[in-house]
This record gives sequence, C-alpha cells and structure tokens, in this order.
Amino acid sequence: MTDNTYPSGTLRVIDSHTAGEPTRVVAEGAPNLGSGDMRSRLQRMRAEADWLRTSLVLEPRGSEAMVGALLQPPVSPAAVAGVLFFNNAGYLGMCGHGAIGVVATLAYLDRIRPGRHCIETPVGDISIELSANGEASIENVRSYRWAHDVEVSVEGLGKVRGEVAYGGNWFFFTKTERRLRLDDHAELTSITSRIRRALREQGITGEGGAEIDHVELIGPPSDPVKANAKNFVLCPGEQYDRSPCGTGTSAKLACLAADGALAEGDTWRQESIVGGVFRGQYRSVDGGVIPTITGTAYVNGDTRLLFHPEDPFRHGILPAGPNDHA
Repeated sequence: MTDNTYPSGTLRVIDSHTAGEPTRVVAEGAPNLGSGDMRSRLQRMRAEADWLRTSLVLEPRGSEAMVGALLQPPVSPAAVAGVLFFNNAGYLGMCGHGAIGVVATLAYLDRIRPGRHCIETPVGDISIELSANGEASIENVRSYRWAHDVEVSVEGLGKVRGEVAYGGNWFFFTKTERRLRLDDHAELTSITSRIRRALREQGITGEGGAEIDHVELIGPPSDPVKANAKNFVLCPGEQYDRSPCGTGTSAKLACLAADGALAEGDTWRQESIVGGVFRGQYRSVDGGVIPTITGTAYVNGDTRLLFHPEDPFRHGILPAGPNDHA
C-alpha cells in the first residue's frame, strides 16, 4: 500500500559487500553536484549535500561498517564513471573494497562488461579489470611508504613501532605475534584507537601533515597456505574493516616493496579479521608502486529509500541528536 504522505523524490541505492564489508552505491536520485573533477565535487557534497552521506551510512538506515559511494558523470569520455566515497565519519579519497563494490554495481546495472575500464576518484583515476567470473582487479593510485621504524608511546601499551604509508588513505602499520580473532574485535578496536590517538597527540603524520586516520595490526595468517598475513584495520569513525582493506593492502605492498620483501609481480595474499582474502601485486614507479588489488563483491540489495518529512531521523542519527536538514 502506498503512503501518499511520502514525497515523490526517492533515492535508488545498490547494496553489495566485498569480502564482508558493505558498500552502498547511489544509483539514482542524488542532488546535482555540478561539473569539475571528483575532488571539487567531493568538496561541494561536503559543503552543500552532507545530508546525503548521513542519510545513507548512519543509523537507522546504515551502520558503522557501511561505506557509501555516489556515482558521478565522469570528466573524461574514456572513464565509465566518477565516484565519491564516504562513511560515518566523513569522506574518503579512495576506498579499495568500495571500488570493487562499485565495479559489481556497474556490472549489475549493465553499465560495464568484463574487460578493462577507468573510474575517476578524488585522488586520481583508477583502472579496473572485471573478469567473467565476477572478480575485479583494481589498479590503485601511486602508493608509497612515508616513514619507517616510527616509535609512538601509547597508553597501556608502551612503545609501539611501525611504519607510515599511503595507499589512497594514510596508514600506520604495526606487527603483532598474537592471533587476530574476530571475537577480540572490541579489544583490538581499543588498541588501535589508542595508537591513532597517540599518533595525533605526538604529531606523527603523513606527508604534508596529513592525518593518519587508519591503523592496521598485521599478524600471522589463519592458514599460511591461503594467506601471507592477517590484519585488523581501524577505519575513521572507530569501526573496523571487515574486508582485508584495499587501500591498506596497497599501502602494505608499498612497504613490502621498500623492504625488498616482495618482488614486482609476485602475489601478496592479505586476510581480513573475518577471513576474507585480497590478492595484491605491484609494479614499481618513481616514488613508490602502483598496486593492483583483486577481490570479489556481491550485490545483495536494490532498494528505494524514502524520506518521510516528519521523520526526525530521516537524515540519520548524529551524535548530537536528530539531524534536520530540511
């Protein structure tokens, strides 16, 4: 039965998950963000249409793990789409699992076929290869290690050593010998949150003072035949990545290349905290590497979102309370 109190304007979203991590792609009904490259459109969305982000990824419609992706007309005729990524804490320059989710969504919408394609993001163009079996390989932006053997003093942990690297987002990596288990996610979230807070307080940043907003623990794999390592990734907004993290795996490849621990063209298999695996390879370029991350996303929803004008949480539940953008 149709409720005529709802306005006619609705959003169509396509939901998918990549190795367990959800992506929600806006396919129809979004506000017009004008022309310009994806960086300028992201800035426009942040300033003028942040209600779209909060509506899609915050409760009651979304969840802390949800990453949103807004499809955009590309600037270049050679690209199949532009995309803006966002989550519960704000905006992302790039998202590896999200890009794989976008590929699956474009295929579901019959906008691409198996083959090689280009997608524009706020941090640069990425090349994608869609296989006939549904696997997607994402050739990411240039990734590089910024700092090696960094020491940070962390509450309750003492001195923690690690490295800072970029893979589309900024990461701090630290190794652990403990077995990383999903049942321990609350403790692992506490540990990585304290590391991130210490990085901020002690002025440890990425290039140009960029905030390191992702912290990744690297531990032994569940099965060394299936993976090289297992990770726990803290993302902005205090949630953990259910996937192995595409930008994190890209940054890890840059660190491995810098150490001479992985040869160009060889495969690194990164396991996530929930057991999914991404395959990663790289080619060397000046100042870093160009990583290729391979994984599979599955479309699991094609939904029309409604916005009742009297619903105080129609644009999401913000920490400060109801968010009324009307």
